[in-house]
Amino acid sequence: MLKVNEIDVYYGAIHALKKLSFEVEQGSIVTLIGANGAGKTTTLKTISGLLRPRSGSIIYKGTDITRIAPAKIVEMGISQVPEGRRVFAAMTVLENLEMGAYLRKDKKEIARDLDEVFDRFPRLKERRKQLAGTLSGGEQQMLAIGRALMARPSLLLMDEPSMGLAPLLVKEIFEIIKDINSKGTTILLVEQNAHMALSIADKAYVIETGEIVLQGQAGELMKSEEVKKAYLGG
Repeated sequence: MLKVNEIDVYYGAIHALKKLSFEVEQGSIVTLIGANGAGKTTTLKTISGLLRPRSGSIIYKGTDITRIAPAKIVEMGISQVPEGRRVFAAMTVLENLEMGAYLRKDKKEIARDLDEVFDRFPRLKERRKQLAGTLSGGEQQMLAIGRALMARPSLLLMDEPSMGLAPLLVKEIFEIIKDINSKGTTILLVEQNAHMALSIADKAYVIETGEIVLQGQAGELMKSEEVKKAYLGG
């Protein structure tokens, strides 16, 4: 579904991603794990069109999207749940969700998807008239996921969904990710909680200073001594 081919991305003189390549198969959960500053968020931003690679290509469903505008990429079926949630704090929960569907014209289907988001996140339904900025961290994360789903993505990019959340909520968020995937959405997950990410992913890539240093089935990487030492606290 997604093929990232040898992309080089720079921030000024800093070479952030170096000949980075990986693939995401349709229907799977693929995770990118690595330390802070390894290039995980940069990778997602480049796929979303927010950053342009200096070289290399990004192929989505057979189409080269390397130079396509971010709004067009959303229209093609790629949505992102950004790091730090980035909800529109001064807008209500409902307005935030409607913003997720801003490129869509199918009003009936939008209403149906809204009901689905409220079914999945009953707390958002209770708080639909509340300003997003007044929600707890966990509720804001649910809102960020709901907003991304309102665009009806085929591929959902998730950037650190567990960041800053209590352990119980982390478990809940990962259950939600598994559920979204089971309903047919492919997921590319960037996550510092390597243990949780590897426990739900099909395939995993380990990224260090902008390069893929390890890759394989998530279950195998979970057993790798190298990964255990560096990312699993043992």
